Parts: sequence; structure tokens; C-alpha cells
Amino acid sequence: MLSTKTGITFLSIACLSITLAGCAVGPDYQRPALEVPADFREMPGWKLAQPRADQRRGDWWAIYGDVALDELMSQLNAQNQDIRAAEARYRQARALVRNARAGFLPNVGANGAVTRGSANFSSSTTSTITDVTGRIETERDAMLDASWELDVWGRVRREVEASTATALASLGDLEGARLSAQAELAINYFQLRVLDARQQLFTRTLAAYEKSLQITENRYAVGVASRADVVQAQAQLYAAQAEALDNRVQRTQLEHAIAVQLGKPPSAFALAPMPIADEVTALAGLSVPIIPSVLPSELLERRPDVAAAEQRVMAANADIGVAQAAYYPTLSLGASGGYRSTSATDWLSAPNRYWSVGPALAMTLFDGGRRSAEKERAEAAYDETVAGYRQSVLTAFQEVEDNLVAARLLEEQAQVQDAAVTASRKAVEILNNQYRAGKAGYLEVVTAQTTALANERQALQVLGQRYSASVLLVRAAGGGWSQEH
Repeated sequence: MLSTKTGITFLSIACLSITLAGCAVGPDYQRPALEVPADFREMPGWKLAQPRADQRRGDWWAIYGDVALDELMSQLNAQNQDIRAAEARYRQARALVRNARAGFLPNVGANGAVTRGSANFSSSTTSTITDVTGRIETERDAMLDASWELDVWGRVRREVEASTATALASLGDLEGARLSAQAELAINYFQLRVLDARQQLFTRTLAAYEKSLQITENRYAVGVASRADVVQAQAQLYAAQAEALDNRVQRTQLEHAIAVQLGKPPSAFALAPMPIADEVTALAGLSVPIIPSVLPSELLERRPDVAAAEQRVMAANADIGVAQAAYYPTLSLGASGGYRSTSATDWLSAPNRYWSVGPALAMTLFDGGRRSAEKERAEAAYDETVAGYRQSVLTAFQEVEDNLVAARLLEEQAQVQDAAVTASRKAVEILNNQYRAGKAGYLEVVTAQTTALANERQALQVLGQRYSASVLLVRAAGGGWSQEH
């Protein structure tokens, strides 16, 4: 048993360590100062928010009301390999937190050994034991030992703080990877649907061009039209056919990209074209999300990359404390006990029992500047994470501003482009009638038809840009917003 004096000393050291553990060396975290705008140029309203990597973002894509997109998103969340990799990195970070927290607890070990050797070696240089004073013995040892390094200066607590912040940053990376994958899938899906609409436009246009060619050939056969009119009609038809084939290539490649996002080989995935009565007017009713006035006030809170960047600042700040704790001595409590005997019969008996207990104080007196270099590295790493955090915030505001103005101006452009489509369709109708009546040349018809096709293609391109801008705005805002806002 421990003597009363030894027990009092042990208890005193433990109480002292608990008292000192209340203060950890190194700087306590403070959020870096940020220069943030009072509001967005495109939408006023702002208040500072707290970044939160664990905030739930919900099924933001539901605002588009597309059942096929909902199903694709469900598959993406379950099977996307980038998301799985990010989730695995997050689990690794959580395991490191548990590893750091283990530093608060003592290490307990057990050891058992049976050794055979000489108990009293002579100065003989031979490899065998022949000295008459030597005796070969078998020694049996069973021991239980424990050691506990007291966290007097807060080194372990700073390590736990750093690993916890790193884990939260990894969680932010996971949410960011999920949001980016979802946004990319949505953009690819909408672009594929726009290409479906373009394919229907080409199908309708090719039918019209074939009809125009037939009419021109008939007029040429009776001597009303020239050979040049027929050649122009053929050239126009072939050019449209080539564009239709290129459109099919783009759609197929987008379909392959979606398959990979869903964790499937391209050969195992197909997305049927969506039939549309009128490809321009039917898709023009794009469901663009309504932007709430509180969006700017919650940007820092909703963006997972901003939250992750701040958590990395926290981790780097804690690492400074870990580096600074290396300047202070370490205080450890150790205890061991067991049985040792040369006889197997009474090995585990009271006379063969032994024990030891006591504190140990250790301190590095000279290390050639290693500790100062490590602290300097930790401080520089902190400055790097602060710059990265501020850059993340600036990038967040830029992305929101970019897509706010894109959403607003593209809506205006779509209205103007739709008017151009209506006018060009009317021009084609008029010139076709005049051509049949012999009041207009075929070159005028070709020019009108080419202009109409270009305007309709441009209208679909603008529509695709509006889809992309709306998705990118949702991503820039951190993943949508609740309807009550």
C-alpha cells in the first residue's frame, strides 16, 4: 500500500494540475476582422451572421417542381463518389478528435515475461556461462503499469480544440461537396432538357426546310425558279442537318456526365427526351426561385465553404497554443506493480509482490531552436488560414452579386429574345407566301428562315443561361432558403 505521506503528495500534485488546467497557453480564438459590404448592389439588406457548417439545407431543387430531377438528386446523394470521398474524410477527422481526447486519460498497460539467463555473470569472454559463481535462473514477471501526463498547460486541450475545428471544417467540405455536386447535376440536367428542346426545334426546322426544297424543286421543274434557288435550299437543309447532329453529340455527352455523377457507367444510364409541344414557349415559364430580402444577412451562415474556412482558422489558432506549450515542462504521474519470482509455484504470491508510484517532471532545456521554429510555423499557418477565410467571404459575395445580376438581366433578355422569335416567325410566313406568289426571291426566304432559326436557338440558349444562373445563385447562397423567408 501507499504510505500516508506518499498519498498526500500524490493528491496534492493532482489537485495542483487540475487547478492549473483551467488556463491553456496560447491565444484564445477571435474571429478575424472582415470588411463586408453594407448590402448587395442588386439587393439591399444585411446583418452579420455566424458561419455554421452543420446547417441543414434541405431539398433546394424542389423549387423547380421537376419529378425527374428529384429522382436524379436522390440517386446522386446516395451514389456520388465525390460525396462519398468527402464523407470518408469527415469520418477520418472525427476519429482524430477521439484520438486527441484520449490524451486526457491515463495509459494503462500489462506485461508478462518469462526469461532465462545468468544471475551473476563473470568477466569471462566466452559465449557460454562456465563461471562457478554464475547461476542460470528462470525469472517470471507479471506487471501492470499506468502513466498519466497531466494537461497542466492545456496542450491536450488545444490539440482537441484544433482537431474539433478541423473536423467541423471537414464537415463544411462535405456539405460543400454535396452542394456543388447537386448544383452541377441540376445545371447538366437543365442543359440536357434545353438540348432536347433544340432537337425538337431542329426536327421542326428540317421538316420545313425539306418542304421548302420540295417546293423549290417543283418550281424549278416548271421553269419558275432558278437552279440557284434549289442549290440554296439544299445548302440550307444540309447545314441544319449538321447542326442537329452536333446537338445530338452534346446531349449524349451531357447524359454521360450525369451518369458519372450518379456513380454509374455511361452505358448503364439513359435519360429519355422530354416531349415539348412548343420548345421555346413551353420552357419559357422557368420557375426561378424567389429571392428573399434576408438573403444577404444569412450568406455567411449558409455557405459551407465560408464556415469551413473559419473552422480552419480556429484550428490554426489552437495549433499556436500547442506549439507554445512545448516551452513548458511536462508533469506525469506513474504507477506500476506486479509479481516477480524465479519459482513458478509461488510466483503470484504476496512475498513476490512489488509496486512503485510517483510523479515525474520533464523539460527540454535545449533543442537547437526547434520549438521556436515550430511556433513560427504555426503563426504563419494561422495567417494563411485568415487570408483564406477572408478570400472565401469575398468570393461568396462576388458569386451572389454575379448571379443576382445575371438572373435579373437574363430575364429581361429572354423577354426581348422572345419578341425577336415571334417577329422572325412572322417574317418567314410572309416571305414564304410572297415567294409562292412570285413577289419575293428565294434568297429573301432563306435569309428569313436562317434568322428565325438563329433567334429560336438564341432564345433557348438564354433559357439555358437562366436555368444555370438560378442554380448558381442557389449554390452561392449556400443551398437555397426556406419558403417562410
